[in-house]
Amino acid sequence: MELEHIPASITYSFAAILVLMIACLALEENLHAKKSLIVGVFAIISLLAASILGLIPFGDVVLPNGLNIHIPVYIEAVDWEVIAIIIGSSLFVDVTSRSGLFTWIAIKLTKASKGDTLALLWYYGVMTVVFSAVLNNVTAMIIVGSLTGVSLNKLGRNDKLLGFLLIEAFLTNIGGLLTLISSVPNIIVGNAAGISFVRFFLVASPFVLVATVATLLMGARLFSIKRLANAEEQEAALILIAGFDENDGIKSRHFFYFSGFILLAFIIAIATTSITPVIKELGMGFVAMAFAVIMLARYKSEVEDFYKAIDWDLIIFFMSLFVVINVMEHARVLDLIGQGLSWIIGDGDNALGTGALLWTSAIFSSVTDNIPLAAMLAKILVAQGTPGDSALWWSVVFGANLGGNITPIGSASTLVAVTIIHKYKLTLSFADFVSKAIPYALMQLVLATVYVLLFLT
Repeated sequence: MELEHIPASITYSFAAILVLMIACLALEENLHAKKSLIVGVFAIISLLAASILGLIPFGDVVLPNGLNIHIPVYIEAVDWEVIAIIIGSSLFVDVTSRSGLFTWIAIKLTKASKGDTLALLWYYGVMTVVFSAVLNNVTAMIIVGSLTGVSLNKLGRNDKLLGFLLIEAFLTNIGGLLTLISSVPNIIVGNAAGISFVRFFLVASPFVLVATVATLLMGARLFSIKRLANAEEQEAALILIAGFDENDGIKSRHFFYFSGFILLAFIIAIATTSITPVIKELGMGFVAMAFAVIMLARYKSEVEDFYKAIDWDLIIFFMSLFVVINVMEHARVLDLIGQGLSWIIGDGDNALGTGALLWTSAIFSSVTDNIPLAAMLAKILVAQGTPGDSALWWSVVFGANLGGNITPIGSASTLVAVTIIHKYKLTLSFADFVSKAIPYALMQLVLATVYVLLFLT
């Protein structure tokens, strides 16, 4: 079958498969099945159906030097850089935590907050946004999530851990808006529209500032994270944190200093990957894995303990999801979405079309990979001759990033946050996440719409 002439009935059938998968994820607890198994089943169904119908282009990969390499289609479908970032960052954080460095940082922040959970929320919230802007959402969530657990445990406030982790998850996607290189959709849209790094930052930063403050204020209110009420509580908190010793978890001062140096080098390496010769070709996944290996060398005789701690449910889920989304691309489901969006925005010369593009791209980004969606929308806008200063470009940027806060599968960082939540034995289903996320997502999207329509049109 010619890929350009896929019957609409087939496209709609695969769209139905995608919708059914999302419904099953929403009913995860009722089905008594892990999310990796659910998506894995749909990956198998999608691959088999696409192969039978001839939708997937089988064949060898031909390198520039003429060499043919046989790679199964499901291997090509997976974004291995994301997988490498998750595995590498998780291993790096796990090993580094053995040095006592993260406990040291967490206790320092806890002391700075004077035992006030609201102040602590603001400290971690700002840290999340900054880390998401200069690193990547997944690494930021893994590091900040680990520190948060330590701080709240020390304060005996594990009842607030769910709220902290969810707020931090929402902030990762806000931080991902700050610079041109903070997320892949930013890079795609920025290149297509000819938006410079400086211009992107100047346009995005006011929104990021307002959205961060609004998210923290809303989070504090909805999760009842309050300031210490009176002088007695403040005194009790000061007495409590006075007993904290940030050096308790440090068994080797040499390893502690080494870990601090490597953590700083890791942050710098991740932040500068896109501009570092050679490394930019290898990508962030390579950087994460390389630093993980460096830290694992400290425990070279017991590395299997760290390997066992890797969250394979999360890894298999992502691999399966990439396969499903790849099949949906071949089945023209994403093209169908793009056509619908193109119809909605029309010629783009009106506020309704600009706002509609932002909201619909956010909705579709919450259930599909925002990278191919952003690429497809960028192509549509280029084909329409959309000027680089049009607000439509920013509608795609804000929608593609903020849509990740609607569902736990909307972005890698929200899914990592849910995994950390489950690691701490807290209960949160797909439906629970959506119900808690909707107020934040609506608020952020309303702010983005107002900002785009009032200041960018």
